[in-house]
Amino acid sequence: MKLPRISPQTLQVLGSFLERPTKWRYGYELSLETGLKSGTLYPILMRLTKYSMLETQWVTTQLGTPPRHTYRLTLKGLEFAKSKSAVVRTRRLRRNPTLTGELA
Repeated sequence: MKLPRISPQTLQVLGSFLERPTKWRYGYELSLETGLKSGTLYPILMRLTKYSMLETQWVTTQLGTPPRHTYRLTLKGLEFAKSKSAVVRTRRLRRNPTLTGELA
């Protein structure tokens, strides 16, 4: 199976997962971290799941609250994200020069 298209937004999502690679994450949480809107984020999550980069599960929360979909990197996804991590770090530093100690 070929690899998914790697857009700058996909790199952002992979970067968020790399910060805590074994943690299950909610889409809303990822949206807040990346600044991506749901119309951009959820197709990326679905594409990464299709290519076995993410695993998904439904989590039941409080009584009366609908179940929520969560995502986590698979081993394949972790290896892929790590291979792209240099690109992810470079893009983050360009977006936020204060991370390198430069004045904005």
